[in-house]
Amino acid sequence: NLFVIGATAIEDKLQEGVPEAIANFQEAGIRVWMLTGDKQETAVNIGYSSCLIKQDMSLLLCTEKQSAEDTRQTLVQIIDRLSGLKAAKKEAVLVIDGMSLLYALESDTSELFLDVAIPCQSVICCRVTPIQKTCVVNLFKSSKRLQRCVTLAVGDGANDVGMIQAAHVGVGISGHEGLQAACASDYSIAEFRFLQKLLFVHGVWSYIRLSKVILYSFYKNICLYLIELWFATQNGFSGQVLFERWTISLYNVIFTLLPPLVFGIIDRPVTEKALMANPKLYKTSQNAEHYNTKVFWVWILDAVMHSLIAFWLVFLAIPNGVVKSDGVSVGQWFVGVTVYTVIVFIVSFKAGLITETWTWLSHLAIWGSIVMWLVFLLIYCHVWWVFLVLEFEFSYISSCRTWYHLQAFTGHRS
Repeated sequence: NLFVIGATAIEDKLQEGVPEAIANFQEAGIRVWMLTGDKQETAVNIGYSSCLIKQDMSLLLCTEKQSAEDTRQTLVQIIDRLSGLKAAKKEAVLVIDGMSLLYALESDTSELFLDVAIPCQSVICCRVTPIQKTCVVNLFKSSKRLQRCVTLAVGDGANDVGMIQAAHVGVGISGHEGLQAACASDYSIAEFRFLQKLLFVHGVWSYIRLSKVILYSFYKNICLYLIELWFATQNGFSGQVLFERWTISLYNVIFTLLPPLVFGIIDRPVTEKALMANPKLYKTSQNAEHYNTKVFWVWILDAVMHSLIAFWLVFLAIPNGVVKSDGVSVGQWFVGVTVYTVIVFIVSFKAGLITETWTWLSHLAIWGSIVMWLVFLLIYCHVWWVFLVLEFEFSYISSCRTWYHLQAFTGHRS
């Protein structure tokens, strides 16, 4: 004789923009897996509503297996089905539950599981525990055939913390499930749809910027220091340097510091609007088009060629140095300063060529580097003796003999 007075319920629905985000991820070539603790029917329905499963896709089920042998046989049968689907150019989605996944993750079955999972457009793991989520991520990270792949785990609850920490990149969603996932992640977002901007915009920008900074750092140093090798062929490999020591010390500290710093922070090769509207642009970072072995050696050869041109152009133009009005020759230092000036101009212009977003900071960094060298050269030519005195005093103060004599003197006074 019970009477229902009232009822409460919790609505578990997708966030805004989830289907569109997953569709864009798949268009960009990103494989999306869903690891959930929901039962199979609920997980499949979520897959359809989130565009993870499309109506024309085939569902491959590996569920309710009671032994490792049953799981292995089912996976072999699915591989045979995948061959037929591939011939018919149809996509498939693998659905596996927690019990079957327990056997699939064993050492003698894991490779077979990957043979099934990798060709599938997506994989849905239902009724899985938090430790199984972590094991799935670790399986991908430890697989030799997937060494170049990067795993990204997204979760919003405490049961996703292990998975987030196991992945190469962990993203936590701060919401109604608490802040455990957000606190344990590398990046935190408010909603799943914001992951698009994190990957398509900031991911692409960061990849291109870092590629430019690394390649440019190698380039500018090879341009300068390789000239010492070309100069060694003219001085009999005597060890005589071409550049003055202070100019060498300040090359990376002042004269070529600003350009990589500026385009490594604010350069935007593609606009945010274009990246969000065209997810396929993300494939340039997936395919490592801006930083790979070929691109690296092209930059190295470019640096070698520029150093050759800078040195021999100056050296052949003034083979005997410059004679002043009093008949004194300025020697190799004049040649060194001239070559150094040419190098500063070359690497600054190179920075301008690879800069794709020109702002006042870009102009300040590139043209300011040249101006700083010219101003330093003008001042240094008149007060060079001050640097020698400072260098002598520093070397004298820091020498062991000085401190030994000082200690002996104070000991004698005492």
